[in-house]
Amino acid sequence: MDQHNLEPGLRLTDEQRIDWLRLIRSDNVGPRTFRNLLNHCGSARAALDALPELARRGGAARTARISSRADAERELKAAATLGIAYVALGESDYPRLLQSTDDPPPLLGIKGQTDVLRHPLVAIVGSRNASAAGMKFAARLARDLSAGGFIVASGLARGVDAAAHRAVLESGTVCVLAGGLDRIYPPEHLDLFHDIAETGAALSEMPIGWEPRARDFPRRNRLISGISLGVIVIEAARRSGSLITARFALEQGREVFAVPGSPLDPRSEGTNTLLKQGAVVVTEAADVFDVLRPMLDHGPENPVREDETEMAGMTLDPNPGSREKIVSLLGPTPVALDDLIRLSGVSAAEARVILLELDLAGRLERQAGGLISLV
Repeated sequence: MDQHNLEPGLRLTDEQRIDWLRLIRSDNVGPRTFRNLLNHCGSARAALDALPELARRGGAARTARISSRADAERELKAAATLGIAYVALGESDYPRLLQSTDDPPPLLGIKGQTDVLRHPLVAIVGSRNASAAGMKFAARLARDLSAGGFIVASGLARGVDAAAHRAVLESGTVCVLAGGLDRIYPPEHLDLFHDIAETGAALSEMPIGWEPRARDFPRRNRLISGISLGVIVIEAARRSGSLITARFALEQGREVFAVPGSPLDPRSEGTNTLLKQGAVVVTEAADVFDVLRPMLDHGPENPVREDETEMAGMTLDPNPGSREKIVSLLGPTPVALDDLIRLSGVSAAEARVILLELDLAGRLERQAGGLISLV
C-alpha cells in the first residue's frame, strides 16, 4: 500500500513510481487530488482503477484521460537520459520543508546535486526589469547569505533572480522552473541553468517537454516559497509575480522579507506595500539571519492541514442525497469546506469523497485559502 507521506528513508518501488507518475499525469489530478485519492483508495494503482467511476459519479461530461503505462515509462526514460531524477514525496531527497506544505508535488523532477536541498534555503525574488542597484544588492545579499550557511533559491527569471543565482554559483544555488527541466525559460538562461545544475539543483513538477504557460508560473512560485524558510523580495511592482510568491510564503507559514525602495520608482511599489503590511525590512543579510537562524532547529510553523484520514476506508459510493445536498450548496462563489459541511449536514468524510468526485469530473475549482467553488 502506498502512503501519502512515506517514512523517511523509504523509497517507492519501480512499479509504484510508474503508478504515481501515471496518476499525477492523468486529467484533473493535481497534487491535492492525488493526496486525497491515495488517502481514499490506499494506493496509486487502486486510484487509477477507481478514476473512471469516481469521475462518472461526479458528473463528468466525457471520459477523462488516464495516463498510460507506456507514457509513464517513456517519460521516466527521457528524464533519466537528461540526468533528471523523479523524487517522490517522503523520499530522503525530497525537500523537507516542501513536504510539509498544503499541496506538495507527489513527484518532483530534480537535476543536479540533491545534497544542497538538505541545507537551509532562503528565496530571493524580484523584478525582471530590475535596476542596476537592485541587481547589485541581490548579488551582494545572496553572497552574504551563502557565506552564512544558507542556499539561495529563485526562479531563473531575468533581473533579480538571475543576479542572485549567478552570485552564488560556486557554493550552489537552487532554481525552480515553470516548465519541464528540458524547457528552459527564458531561453537565454540555458547556460545559467546548466551552471546551476553543476553545483546546485534545478527543480520542476512539470513533465519533460512541457512548455511553460502563464498560469504555470504561480505554481512554480509556490514551490520557491515552499522549499524555503523565507522569501526576500527585491524590487516588485504592484502586480509583480514576486508578490504572488510572497502570498504563498504567508500561506505556508514562511517569513516574508522586503527591501525598501524609492517611492518614486514603480518597481518598488510592491515591496514598499509588503513592508507596510508587516514584512521584515532587509537592508543587509544580518536582518535575515536574525529571523531565520532561530528557526533552523525546528523549521517554520506551517498552517494546519485539514485532516483527511476520515476518507480512509470510506465507501466509494456516498449517499445520493448527500451528493445532491453538496452540489446544491456549491456555486460560482467560493465557500469554505467547514461551512459546506455545516450547512449540508453531511459528514466530513462523505463530503470529501463527493468533492473528490467533482474534482475528477473537472467541475470543482479550488481557490486561495482552501475555498472551493463549482465550475
